[in-house]
Amino acid sequence: MATAVDAQRPRRVSQLLGAAMLAGALVVGLAFGTRLGLLMLVGAALGVSLYHAAFGFTAAWRVFIGERRGRGLRAQMVMLAIAVVLFFPALGAGNLWGQGVSGFVAPIGVSVVVGAFLFGIGMQLGGGCASGTLFTAGGGNARMVITLLFFIVGSLIGTAHFAWWTALPAFQPMSLVHTFGAGGGIAVSLILFGAIAALTVLMEKRRHGQLEEAPRADLRAKRWLTGPWPLLLGAVALALLNFATLALAGRPWGITSAFALWGAKAFEFLGGDVSQWGYWQNPDNAAALQASVWSDITTVMNVGIILGAMLAATLAGRFAPTLRIPLGSVMAAVFGGLMLGYGARLAFGCNIGAYFSGIASGSLHGWVWLVAAFAGNMLGVRLRPLFFDRPPGERTRAKVS
Repeated sequence: MATAVDAQRPRRVSQLLGAAMLAGALVVGLAFGTRLGLLMLVGAALGVSLYHAAFGFTAAWRVFIGERRGRGLRAQMVMLAIAVVLFFPALGAGNLWGQGVSGFVAPIGVSVVVGAFLFGIGMQLGGGCASGTLFTAGGGNARMVITLLFFIVGSLIGTAHFAWWTALPAFQPMSLVHTFGAGGGIAVSLILFGAIAALTVLMEKRRHGQLEEAPRADLRAKRWLTGPWPLLLGAVALALLNFATLALAGRPWGITSAFALWGAKAFEFLGGDVSQWGYWQNPDNAAALQASVWSDITTVMNVGIILGAMLAATLAGRFAPTLRIPLGSVMAAVFGGLMLGYGARLAFGCNIGAYFSGIASGSLHGWVWLVAAFAGNMLGVRLRPLFFDRPPGERTRAKVS
């Protein structure tokens, strides 16, 4: 029988986590500027939103590939639609509330296609994308800590090979904002989002006869803290918080450049030298390597995401890590993490930096990333049975079919 002390323990842990998060943001803000401290809090809000809405890219794509259920993909289209409506006018003007802003616009070439394809495979083997790895690790999933560690290793290896890959044939960066203007770019983007959403509806109805019914939303005051949130609420929150990132940082939300930085700093701590690698000869990357890791925007936001997800899991009473992980699942996390990290570096970003923020920036490379990564997910779904046991019911259905 649970005692009063047991009932109070999660609340106390939540209070400690909240206090630590606020203290960390304050220290970072005092040391490196108010904007950076605020960005840590934005990261924490992203972690809470991702966890409470269970807003995953990997599971949404796997469910659509395997079952033709498109509710998760349609939520992503809503998120992207809100983002482009907010982003494009600011990017077209070049400033937002006095802050100079620019998007993530990258070349379209072999490295993007190969990197996104590898990332897509890694999503299904590793069990998450970049944002998914952070918020599930923060939420107490010990297996995702393994994925995260090898995500960092793969990112470091990717920086070693980055110059070779980016020397391969590629088209110059292209932006819908620059090509069609803010209004035209929004119109083109919304048409594409609508077409994708309509395709998921068509395929889901063809397979199941009707659309999956979303769980009934419960928006009582307590649910804002303990969750779960409706999926669409998560989509809206992520779009708004990415826009807040643009306003504070001058550029959109990203995740994986910090993994490369963490890996490089760890490698140099052990006696290695990355300074001659092409990726680290870029002036911005070289400066980040020499500076404190706490002055890096992406690092601070990533830490915020982990702490925010940990806080959300504690408030929900679901923070219960376990180290009992099957060997096959461990191996999938290792291979998946390596592919996630390596692929993200080649493709100029992940599901956040290239897909979400890339498309929100109007970059065509974000659309190429989407197609190549989705193809990688299709292969990754087929590879999953090599590492994960199927549930008994699924094995039975497979025999019948």
